[in-house]
Amino acid sequence: MLASHIMEMKGGAGGSRKAGGSGRLRRTADAKLPTRFGNFRAIGYREGRDGDEHLAIVKGDVSAARDVLVRVHSECVTGDALGSRRCDCGEQLRKALRRIEKEGRGILLYLRQEGRGIGLLNKVEAYHMQDQGLDTVAANVILGFEADERSYGAAARILSDLGVESVILLTNNPDKVMQLRELGVAVSGREPLRVRSNPMNAAYLKTKGRKMNHILE
Repeated sequence: MLASHIMEMKGGAGGSRKAGGSGRLRRTADAKLPTRFGNFRAIGYREGRDGDEHLAIVKGDVSAARDVLVRVHSECVTGDALGSRRCDCGEQLRKALRRIEKEGRGILLYLRQEGRGIGLLNKVEAYHMQDQGLDTVAANVILGFEADERSYGAAARILSDLGVESVILLTNNPDKVMQLRELGVAVSGREPLRVRSNPMNAAYLKTKGRKMNHILE
């Protein structure tokens, strides 16, 4: 029965999202997930009783494994589901799944922290400001947020629950590597996840490189 698969893991120290947050994380479901990219397992997690829901999309046997290919992907409804060309999120999601399928083993963590942690409607408001000439970082700051509000405490706890020994991160973001290491994840390497820019996201990508230190070349 499903209840036999439910477990609870205590969160890290309390405080800001950057510190990883606090509370509990429960594994709630585990099912086969056939996709156009390949066949995976979808393992569901929930923070607290009514908290955020996250997914681990798993390929192959990752328990006690070293150098597991891992993509930590934050939700982007506009890019992932609607195919928005304002960002590179959807392309990165699809490229990561293809890469994990090719590897034959890996994990894609799908975290519910839309818009670099500011939420969907705030992201749309930030888009409006970008339409007026601001960049993605300046828009966030005017709305009262940090340039990047995301945290990776849930990702670290999920990787621990899955029994992963060490990971190779699919990312262009050095801050993500640093945060996960600070949370106790053994990051043994980084593999770039670059996608082609288009006229609609070229300025956005330049801003990520210039102001957020993403490695895009």
